[in-house]
Amino acid sequence: MDQVMAKDDTRMGILLMIGATIVFAFQDGISRHLASEYNIFMVIMIRYWFFAAFVISVALQQTGSLRLAARTSQKAVQIFRAFVLVAEICVMVLAFTVLGLVESHAVFVCYPLLIAALSGPILGEQVGWRRWSAIGVGFLGVLIILQPGSGVFQLAALIPLVSALMFALYGLLTRYVARRDTTATSFFYTGVYGMIFITPLGLWYWEPMTAPDWGWMAMLCVTGALGHWLLIKCYEMAEASAVQPFAYMQLPWAAMIGLTVFGESMRTNVVIGAGLVVAAGLFTFWRENIKRAAR
Repeated sequence: MDQVMAKDDTRMGILLMIGATIVFAFQDGISRHLASEYNIFMVIMIRYWFFAAFVISVALQQTGSLRLAARTSQKAVQIFRAFVLVAEICVMVLAFTVLGLVESHAVFVCYPLLIAALSGPILGEQVGWRRWSAIGVGFLGVLIILQPGSGVFQLAALIPLVSALMFALYGLLTRYVARRDTTATSFFYTGVYGMIFITPLGLWYWEPMTAPDWGWMAMLCVTGALGHWLLIKCYEMAEASAVQPFAYMQLPWAAMIGLTVFGESMRTNVVIGAGLVVAAGLFTFWRENIKRAAR
């Protein structure tokens, strides 16, 4: 009976993760539209206002008070995490406006490989030759996407790579603080301090929005909260190792939006390179599960 229940929980966790990828892909499409019409800092600031309110409500529900949610012995690291994430979101939304959803996500999906590569020097984790080989294959895929040395290469193509590096750093810092802090505490600092960092910039670049775009902004805020709620429920239902590979499904959803809504194109090298990156990432997840099971 317990095995059936665990299997049902894992299945539900996978469905919730797939739902989250659909919501986040929709969110990226809205971000691409709004950031092409208005200042990026203003768009992300309004999004963070709503996100911070959502985070505070979750913190109150899980801990009972904001003081308990904010209690940590590693406050500087938590605040730095929040800064890294809000800066990463700004860079990634910029990539959407410059390169589009298809190519931005094709490069960004290398972030699990960056986490694997940096987990050794930052967290002291051991990375074996198999995972190093997968990392090498993944970055070969990134090179195929970027085509350095060719006539079509643009420096702008490095923007999503910088975003992936920043998100990998955020992921590693999250692992680091999780050794002593609860998820509620980390979530609280992510939303509240992210809002604090982005608000001065957003207000400085404030500009009036049309009524229809305020509607899209409301949808952006709702999808942000809904996506994170789905992730929270997903990780409550199943082990992260079981559901994390399905996070790659955000790539095809975002690509479909880019192709159908924004008229983007999909070059052959992008398809081949993204395939290599995803395959390498799935291999690193598999190796991580094997190592965890052997402990």
